[in-house]
Amino acid sequence: MNTIGLVVNSNKGNIAGILMDLIAWLKNQKINVLLNLETAALLGCPGEGMATRELAQMCDCIMVWGGDGTLLNCARQTASSGTPIFGVNLGRLGFLTEIDMPDLTEKMQALIAGQYTVEERMMLEAVVMREGQRVDCSIGLNDAVVAKGSFSRMVRLNIRVNEELVGGFAADGVIVASPTGSTAYSLSAGGPIISPDVHVLLITPICPHSLSNRPIVISPDSEVEIEVLPCVGDVRLTMDGQYGFSLQNHDRVLIKKAPVKARFVKIKKTSFYSVLREKLKEWQRGID
Repeated sequence: MNTIGLVVNSNKGNIAGILMDLIAWLKNQKINVLLNLETAALLGCPGEGMATRELAQMCDCIMVWGGDGTLLNCARQTASSGTPIFGVNLGRLGFLTEIDMPDLTEKMQALIAGQYTVEERMMLEAVVMREGQRVDCSIGLNDAVVAKGSFSRMVRLNIRVNEELVGGFAADGVIVASPTGSTAYSLSAGGPIISPDVHVLLITPICPHSLSNRPIVISPDSEVEIEVLPCVGDVRLTMDGQYGFSLQNHDRVLIKKAPVKARFVKIKKTSFYSVLREKLKEWQRGID
C-alpha cells in the first residue's frame, strides 16, 4: 500500500481535524495521500485536489468518508479503474461502508499491514435507445429505476427479458436491482433481500396497479428491456438515485450486468447476515 486517495462528503459533520491527523499519520507511515477536489477544498488546500476519476488511476486504495450515497457515487466514477474502495461510515445505516469511526485506528493499522481482502460486487449498465439510436449509457451499483417524475401519475411500461415479453403494467415505475441493491429501494418496494454473493438481477415493480405484478429474480446474464408506453407526465431513468436521464414515449432502456465491477476493501470478519441484522435493527430504532 503506497498511495491512498481520500474522498470525503463535506456535509457529514466537522471532520477536518480528524482528516488532518489521519493524513499526518499516513505520511509518517510512508504512505502518499491524494485528495479529490471536494476533500482538498474542505482541508483548505484546493490547489492540491484532483477529479475523483483521476485520483482513482493514481492510488492503490480510495478511502471514502460518508454514507452509502457517497460510496455509491464514488463506485460509479471509479469502477473502470479497478481501484478498491474502503468505506468509513459517517451516515446512518451504512450498509456498504466497511467501518464506523470508533474502529478507525485499529482498521487503518490492518489496512497498512495488508490484512484485508477485496470483495467484488456486480454493477449494472443501462443503455437508452431512442428511434434506434443509443442516446445515453450509465452504470450503477444498486439499481436502475424507470419511474414517474414530478407528476403523481402512473407510467405504462412493457418489460422484456432477453427480448421475450414478460408483461405490461401501469405503476409508479420499476426497479432493476443488483444483489447489493436488494437492500435499498427494491426492499422498500417489497422486493426480497439477496445475498451479495448470489449473482442475479432483480426486477421489482413500484406500486403496480395490479395484484399480479410481483418481483422477479432472473439470471445475471439476462438483458432487461423496459419500454416506455405513451403516458402523460415525465418519466426518468435514475441510477442509484443519483444520476438521472429524461425519457420519452417509446424509449427503450436496456439493462444488464456491467462489464466492470465495484471492488471493496474488507477488513472486518463479519458476514452479510450479521451486517443485515445490525443495520436493520438501527433502521427500526430510527423510526420508532
